[in-house]
Amino acid sequence: MKTKKQDYSHLSSNQPIGIFDSGVGGLTVAKEIKRLLPNEDLIYFGDTKHLPYGEKSKEAIIEYSTKITNFLLEQNCKAIVIACNTATANALNEVMQLVAGKVPVIDVINPVAEKVAYEIHNNVGVIATKATVNSGLYKKSIRKQNKWIKVDELATPLLVPAIEEGFKNHPITHAIIYNYLSNNKLKNIETLILGCTHYPLLIDEIKQYYGNRVRVIDSPNIVANHLKIILDKYNLLNENNAKPNYHFYLSDITKNFEKISKKFFGKTIDLELKVL
Repeated sequence: MKTKKQDYSHLSSNQPIGIFDSGVGGLTVAKEIKRLLPNEDLIYFGDTKHLPYGEKSKEAIIEYSTKITNFLLEQNCKAIVIACNTATANALNEVMQLVAGKVPVIDVINPVAEKVAYEIHNNVGVIATKATVNSGLYKKSIRKQNKWIKVDELATPLLVPAIEEGFKNHPITHAIIYNYLSNNKLKNIETLILGCTHYPLLIDEIKQYYGNRVRVIDSPNIVANHLKIILDKYNLLNENNAKPNYHFYLSDITKNFEKISKKFFGKTIDLELKVL
């Protein structure tokens, strides 16, 4: 059966890119998109009112994700980036059905799984939220591409709340990281996937734990590159926008989000409260 060829001729390169996550984690993806695609307008939705998604039911995650997707479509976005592993693992199919081929949808699991599967990796570890680990999507996606890779997934639910509370480079996060990474499930891994977009905010501390023994995958960079390839393929890259606009919508404005978004995007960012 032939897959239907995507037609995005109704879209324009000067439309914004929509990005969403449960909180600050997706900013790691947005930051990479900004670096790689410096002329693109970005609209970011952080569902801070409902975080962490990893502790919510599948039904709740689907409801949040589809509402936000609808909102981003209403904002005339030319592509939607699900910058949340938990939303990808639990609501990707529903988001795709809702979008119905109107715009490209980029998730944060499949591009990473594909890259890992085609490089030299034997024993891969994944740390993620409970909802992502329970879905088993990383293991399924990687082994679909390469059945010889051993994949061990570990739920690390305390990391997102610690990050959202601003505990970076803090004894609390050091203790949590040590406790999780010393787990027997991750004993023989050669590669670690940070299966939550919040986790790259702790990448230095995670690398410090491992030294040079384990390769830590930079997921935001992989996702941003995949987005660039998709936009280029459909002639949707904006190359003539000297002053891109970054607009941030939050379901609850938090101090930590303000702090990290200003650090990544500069002090003139536009934060707006939006409850869907």
